[in-house]
Amino acid sequence: MKDKLLDSQKRLEHIFEAIITIEKFSKKEDSVSFCENEMLNNSILLQFIIIGEAIIHVEAEILEKYDYPWYKVRSFRNMIAYEYFIIKLPAVWEIIQKNLPDIKAILQQILIKEF
Repeated sequence: MKDKLLDSQKRLEHIFEAIITIEKFSKKEDSVSFCENEMLNNSILLQFIIIGEAIIHVEAEILEKYDYPWYKVRSFRNMIAYEYFIIKLPAVWEIIQKNLPDIKAILQQILIKEF
């Protein structure tokens, strides 16, 4: 039988690793260089797909304890995967700068408190 708690922990760790990767890739960039560098923005979009896919498999009971709009994370993954032709790269850069630090902080709390 599959251990749902252990699976959730591994998925959350994958999300955390993807965030670290995004931070590493975008560290020396700005909005213009991010938008102009196709290899960079595609690499980062893949990390967002990993985040969105992993969050789908985390137990809802765990996520519900933490005040964050988790549906947005899943929706962003779906947009990248299925609506890729409408992605606005400056908006992705804003997510990296404004939303990713919040998600990272909440993930750190979850990993410490729940596991």
